[in-house]
Amino acid sequence: MKHMGSAAWSGGIKDGLGNISLQSGVLREAPYGFKARFEDGPGTNPEELIGAAHAGCFTMALSGELGRAGLTAESLKTTATVTLDKVPGGFSITAIHLDLVGMVPGTDQAGFEKIANDAKAGCPVSKLFNGNAAITLSARLVPCAF
Repeated sequence: MKHMGSAAWSGGIKDGLGNISLQSGVLREAPYGFKARFEDGPGTNPEELIGAAHAGCFTMALSGELGRAGLTAESLKTTATVTLDKVPGGFSITAIHLDLVGMVPGTDQAGFEKIANDAKAGCPVSKLFNGNAAITLSARLVPCAF
């Protein structure tokens, strides 16, 4: 499987503007630039997109791990916080924290955490960053709705 994303850019690093698009068309020419990445300006940025990709990949991997354990989630919500730091030679993504909240009948907090950690280890996006950025996880099981 191959999936594509594209970017276009015009101008200098600080005054230039770009746009990002996805092959699926879900995102078309979404603006991005220096202010969206390093300040608090409008638009998206690569780290935000990486966070969404990691959260989506991990949550899907978790659903698969739950299924292998004979469990089905009522709901799972993951937020991925991507840290971009200035390091010698430029900038680097140094950490990604996955914050998970789940409603999963038939398990307890310890079981949920074990399955979530297995999903984190098996997630293709986690594997991509393994050894390059610290990937941490907090997993909180909440009571199921009645």
